[in-house]
Amino acid sequence: MTKKYSSFSEIDNDLKILKLKREIAKENLKLDLKSTKSHLSPAQMVSTTSFGVKQLAVDFALSKGLDWLHRLRRKP
Repeated sequence: MTKKYSSFSEIDNDLKILKLKREIAKENLKLDLKSTKSHLSPAQMVSTTSFGVKQLAVDFALSKGLDWLHRLRRKP
């Protein structure tokens, strides 16, 4: 896709647009890096892990409770 320019002002305008797009991309990259660093912090990792452990504990307790109720119901 080759663009034909008729003046230097058109070239300058496109160069300014490209420069702004590059700066936006750099800022987005910085924001993504900052977000990634915060998600990989020790406190965040412990929080995520503890949530997973709690969820596993609840699932385990529910399954054992349901098994117990099922056995209790089947007793003559």
